[in-house]
Amino acid sequence: MADTAAAAAVDLARAAAEDISSPDYVGEHLGLLPEGDRIVTHYFVCLDPAYHGWRWAVSVVRASRAKNVTVSESVLLPGDDAMLSPAWVPWSDRLRPGDLGPGDLLPTPVDDPRLVPGFTDARGETDEELFWELGLGRHRVLSAEGRDEAATRWHSGDAGPATPMARSAPAHCATCAFFVPLAGSFRQVFGVCANEYAPDDGKVVSLDHGCGAHSEAVIVSGAVESAPPIVDEMGYDVVPSATLTDEEALGHS
Repeated sequence: MADTAAAAAVDLARAAAEDISSPDYVGEHLGLLPEGDRIVTHYFVCLDPAYHGWRWAVSVVRASRAKNVTVSESVLLPGDDAMLSPAWVPWSDRLRPGDLGPGDLLPTPVDDPRLVPGFTDARGETDEELFWELGLGRHRVLSAEGRDEAATRWHSGDAGPATPMARSAPAHCATCAFFVPLAGSFRQVFGVCANEYAPDDGKVVSLDHGCGAHSEAVIVSGAVESAPPIVDEMGYDVVPSATLTDEEALGHS
């Protein structure tokens, strides 16, 4: 039950709200809420156009065996229809591929599902030379989930089979001499292009990707249209033969 003296201190609460804002921005009294023994919070409409839907909340308190009520706290709180800023998103979650620049650091979370401790690499995904001495090697390696995410991203991206370049290629990367397979399970589907003239040079490409720089690409003879012959018209006029009669054609000849 609300303390009688604290509940009746509406004018005191209003004056506190006006003191931190302006009398023009404090509207009607919306009600009160008992917060504890002799503590009541009064709510007022906020008329500030920059805070539509917000309300002033002023908490008043009466000390034990005291007659006077004092202000404890004055704040501006959002109402049900208040305009709020979007939820804050950590910087690491806002990043997108390509956002990282020189000097930027992106720490990997300890519980990142894409990674597992290096000693759990039972499938031999990592280079065995890394473990030539006990205790040396990478602390973490890709998990099965991490490999699946990367494979899906690569195969459905610009180096996969669905691009216009791949669809118009003479053959797939799997048969190209410039295709260097990756290690581990990735080599079943992916490799790196080693052709300096190819658009994907130095990038991961899928076996069913392709481009016009395939090592076995052959230019078909006669496929290139030849230019029309150059005719010297200085000594005579060129007349289309379809418009000449037989006599005219013999006369020109």
